[in-house]
Formats: sequence, C-alpha cells, structure tokens
Amino acid sequence: MTGSVASEAVVTPVGPVTLLIADDDEVTRSGLRMLLAAQPGIAVVGEAADGVEAVERARQLRPDVVLMDVRMPRRNGIEATRQLLAEAAEPPKVVVITTFENDDHVTAALGAGASGFVLTRLPVRQIAEAVRVVASGEAILFPAALRRMVAARPLGSAEALPNAALTGREEEVLRLMATGLSNPEIAETLTVSLETVKTHVGNVLTKLGAQNRTHAVVIAYESGLVAPGFAGRGGPGSSFA
Repeated sequence: MTGSVASEAVVTPVGPVTLLIADDDEVTRSGLRMLLAAQPGIAVVGEAADGVEAVERARQLRPDVVLMDVRMPRRNGIEATRQLLAEAAEPPKVVVITTFENDDHVTAALGAGASGFVLTRLPVRQIAEAVRVVASGEAILFPAALRRMVAARPLGSAEALPNAALTGREEEVLRLMATGLSNPEIAETLTVSLETVKTHVGNVLTKLGAQNRTHAVVIAYESGLVAPGFAGRGGPGSSFA
C-alpha cells in the first residue's frame, strides 16, 4: 500500500469483518462501538483513543478494518494510517471518519493510503456498509460528500493535475469513477470489457500516484479535471465505488 496501486483485488472475508475503532472522543468511540457491533457481519474487536494506541492495538488484534479519526493526540490519523500500511505484510484497511467535509486531513489520509472516508453524521448502516466494502478489497466513494469537501476548500487550494499524461479514454474513466460508478458499470457505460476498464483504472492510479480510486477522484476534483458540481449518481452521500 505504500506505492502506486495498479489494481484493486477483491477478497471476500470469511466470517464477520473485524473492526478496530480509533477516536479520541470517548462518547463518540463508545457510541460507534455499540451501533456498529449491532450491524450484521461486523465484529468490533477493540478501541483506541489516539494514533499511537491505534497502531499498537492493530498489531495485537490484527483487525480487517480500522475506523480512524484523523484528529487525535500523540499521533494523528494520517501518520497512524501511514505507519499501519507500511509496517505490516497484510495491513488492515483504513476508513477515515470525520465530522467536517472540508477537512484537509481527510485528503492527506487518503494520500497516506486510507481506502476512503465517512462522515460521522451518516446513518450507521452506511458506515457499516463502508466497513464491509473496504474489507472486501474495494475503495469507497461518496461522490456527493467528495464534491462538497472539495467545494468547501479555500480558493487557490487546488493543485494542478500531476504531469500524468492521461489518455482521453483514461480521463473519461476517471470522470466516471468520480460519479461513483463501479468497474462493471463503467464497462457497461463505455461498452468495453471489464478487463479493459481495470487496465484503464490501474493506469489512472499509477499515473496520478493515487493510493486507490477514492484518492484518484480527490486529485481529479482538486485539479479541476472534474468540477465540484459534476453530477454523480444517487443521492447525497449514497454511492459506493
């Protein structure tokens, strides 16, 4: 997870998805544990109150997924994510949880390798679904939330698109990724094979230096390749990649 990702392998977990919750707010942490433990297919195996403890607990418990707050004492969620993904042969997936859509820490965490982000105000069933999706090996994407996050950033914060030399088809695939379409749906939209789409997605991730498709879409929004008002499918915050 430390370099560019060329593919997104899907591995179906055996048994419930094991989850570690890392948040410095005890009330939030306890509430998430209670609510998520009641969701089908999820087993909450532990909690952490800061980034240092999150790394230590992940080493001990080896969860499938870590639900990681980005703003924590001792070590923030960005550095904890980077350390988790760099030091383990089979690291957990990381889902960032945040209250604020315009949180720069979220973008940084995605760049560190997090598989996606969720907002604390989302219904618990959507947070649970995000956990299950990343455990299967896919990144998650809420197009509406991403658009609002990028639109809320201060003027001048966007960076030029990296010298990626994306082909016309790769740009088209990236725009479709930004709407929340899955690889099979992109294949159907473009009338091409699924393998062709996977190749294009892999090329996009490699050229952008993106950790996963969610990170690639953030880069696309921030560079202006996809405008914040670009229409995604589904309602606000309802789509997964």
